[in-house]
Amino acid sequence: MADKKRMPIGIDDFATIRTDDFYYIDKTGMIKELLNNWGLVNLFTRPRRFGKSINISMLQRFFEIGTDKSLFDGLEISKETELCEKYMGQFPVISISLKQVNGDTYEEAKANIWKIIQTEARRFSFLMDSDRLNVFDKDDLLRLINGNGLIDSSLYDLSSLLSRHYGKKVIILIDEYDAPLQKAYENDYYKRMTLLIRQIFGYALKSNSSLHFAVLTGCMRVSKESLFSDLNNPTMYTLMDEVCDEWFGFTDQEVQKLLEDYDLSQYYDITKDWYDGYRIGITDIYCPWDVINWCRQLLASSDREPKNYWANMSENDTIYRFIEKTGENTRYDLEVLSEGKTIDKPLSFEFTYKDIYSGIDNLWSVLFTTGYLTQRGRNQDETWRLAIPNREIRRVFREQVQKWFLRRIEGGLQDLYKAFDDGMADKIEDCINLCLKESISFMDGGNSEEQKESSYHMLLLGMVQGRPGWLVKSNREAGKGRADIIIINRLNNSGVIIEVKHTEDAGKLQAKAGEACRQIKDMDYNEYFLGFQINKIEEYGIAFCGKICKVLKK
Repeated sequence: MADKKRMPIGIDDFATIRTDDFYYIDKTGMIKELLNNWGLVNLFTRPRRFGKSINISMLQRFFEIGTDKSLFDGLEISKETELCEKYMGQFPVISISLKQVNGDTYEEAKANIWKIIQTEARRFSFLMDSDRLNVFDKDDLLRLINGNGLIDSSLYDLSSLLSRHYGKKVIILIDEYDAPLQKAYENDYYKRMTLLIRQIFGYALKSNSSLHFAVLTGCMRVSKESLFSDLNNPTMYTLMDEVCDEWFGFTDQEVQKLLEDYDLSQYYDITKDWYDGYRIGITDIYCPWDVINWCRQLLASSDREPKNYWANMSENDTIYRFIEKTGENTRYDLEVLSEGKTIDKPLSFEFTYKDIYSGIDNLWSVLFTTGYLTQRGRNQDETWRLAIPNREIRRVFREQVQKWFLRRIEGGLQDLYKAFDDGMADKIEDCINLCLKESISFMDGGNSEEQKESSYHMLLLGMVQGRPGWLVKSNREAGKGRADIIIINRLNNSGVIIEVKHTEDAGKLQAKAGEACRQIKDMDYNEYFLGFQINKIEEYGIAFCGKICKVLKK
């Protein structure tokens, strides 16, 4: 039963999921679609944590000679009897993942790749006893096992040995093919790493008579000129292609079934709001990493507040670098996106890592391919309608924008701190309004007052958190409720209580700020300071509308 199955957090091995009682959403239909659209070299580009590794593992377990065929019992592909008889367990398979390749230098990264290939070669050490390989073949295998051969031709050599032993062509699977290139770009050895990967792929994937077909996955489609120049027209499956569009990530139907299986259907709307919103081909897709983590949270704890799982695993400084390049037009685009609307931009699907930060147009493409943006359709002028996919990614954007904003106004915060020290509400208002002029309007993407107030609350919180000597608390229980912001000023043993409000009507700012002051009094928030040695307590109601605010002091 589903309620007895564990959530497969961080498990990429298909066999482990199937044999150790983990929940599995059936993606084996990919096998049939892949074979029906057969290409010699097939490249799937998807954002991180969209199920690329588990699908590569699934392909290996299906095709590899000696596989446990019972792993596929009851799954969609098992209904294809003729296909299974022809392909299941019928091929030698080489499978490597490059996602852990790292290194401050080219030499370190190259050694990482050699170690990965060496480990894979050791899986086939039984070939040393093969009567179909001669002494020279076995010498070649021994060099691969010991890491003493030529790395350029290593996958080619291994496929040749396997084909000779089994009398069958070989399937090659490469997961996260572009990960070494990203690290190389960050550490300034991109050109050398590009040459190495191009040589390895050139030997293994072009004019290799031992190759039946290959499948590669990655985040981005690195340009043919820089990496795939030696390959003849690899078959590309990008975020725009309808073929195989449902096999990476979870569909809405699959998420509904998952929630139903664990008696969590009442959380469908919030799950969709936070983790859905991607469009691959013509299919709406959820990020599987988010959904699995969210369901585990619901099952394992009483915490029903959605979390930002994406921020814990993705390279969010991509956004930061992007924001730093913003001009007025781009700042406007970010404001539009933050409001849940779309912007129209051309996209490029072939570029090199060295081109990423060369211009704003490339960065829109990078944000799209890495999952920070998704598409809502194509325009007649060949531009795409881009949007932030969901609440989770909007929050990632907001947090990164706030970091940029606070860094930009850092010098001006000293005047704000002094205004609080002096208890001058009008000066506090002037300082905040001046800062807001430099900001990007960045809402949380919701329509409720609570969501909009939360955005201003977080922005103001970031502004007051940076001062040495201030102990700042957010949403802290106080009196009869929770105060938005509480500050203990250790510099002069004073306390500050701030309540934040929002209005769409600038004419109501005064009234809203007054409402905030009354809430502080009515809810007895100042009781928080009982037990502290506080000389004075100051209470502020601050109301926001767009890029202006009103500050009242009780």
